Amino acid sequence: MHKIDVSQIVAGILSYVPGLREKLFSGGTGGSTSARYCYSVWLRHLVMAQQHGLSTHPKAVAELGPGDSLGIGLAAMLSGADHYYAFDVVRYSTNERNIQIYDELVELFQKRERIPDNGEFPEVKPYLESYDFPRWILTDKILSLALNRGRLEEIREALLNPGKKIGRMLISYIVPWQDFKVFGGVMLDMIYSQAVLEHVDDLPHTYHCLYRALKPGGYISSQIDFRSHGTATAWNGHWAYPDIVWKLMKGSRPYLINRMPHSAHIQLINKCGFRIVCDNKVQTASGIMRKHLSKQYKQLSDDDLITSGAFIQAVK
Repeated sequence: MHKIDVSQIVAGILSYVPGLREKLFSGGTGGSTSARYCYSVWLRHLVMAQQHGLSTHPKAVAELGPGDSLGIGLAAMLSGADHYYAFDVVRYSTNERNIQIYDELVELFQKRERIPDNGEFPEVKPYLESYDFPRWILTDKILSLALNRGRLEEIREALLNPGKKIGRMLISYIVPWQDFKVFGGVMLDMIYSQAVLEHVDDLPHTYHCLYRALKPGGYISSQIDFRSHGTATAWNGHWAYPDIVWKLMKGSRPYLINRMPHSAHIQLINKCGFRIVCDNKVQTASGIMRKHLSKQYKQLSDDDLITSGAFIQAVK
């Protein structure tokens, strides 16, 4: 059996201790803490959507797992979206941080800053052929409307009053989320996530919800990270742990990783009725030998065993 990270088992056991659990796992996600990160992520999703013939001017968007801020959704609104729904399992985002990031995002868009690249954010995917500001998508005409003073004030007011419609702007932050019934019949143009779907426990239900919430022609845009997230020394060492060991590691943590490989996501997306238009895989040499795989993962394909990430876009 592959070497077990005992510290992760200890963390899992401690997660059952009331009070201590909240203290240990309330530090944030380490993700959307900077405006430049949020700007980079949103524009990457937008550029890839344009490359694959998807709508680049969605009016109603939703995000799974915004994490430390609503910054990526705010970037979507500064690109022209009117409605933004954020869904998470733990509330990390605060008004103070959101307002700071919002103000910085406004400046980035006004200056048409280049997309921060892999030199600044080496872990952020998908990779792009060019990191120039996408003026062919966000033209001066589009941005003059999206960034006019009245609209900027409405977005700021909506940010401070989640769930309340301000003019045409609406920002809704739902924690914890179970499904998309909260939309009350509103159909979405786009649902995106950045390194989130690997943390979702009930993937079949989630993909079903994504499909139902989208209008025809709407799409999902997801960067998924299949790596062990620190639960093992090898990037894919989490597939070597027997189920009982993994259960101890997870404990009662609200999220860890679901250990689902790339092919499982593809199967679920297809089963829901989506049409996949982009499946950009990141492949990395396996960190473990096939003989070390636990019983549950013995049948992993050679492709899954080396697929450490994927950027997937699929249309309804």
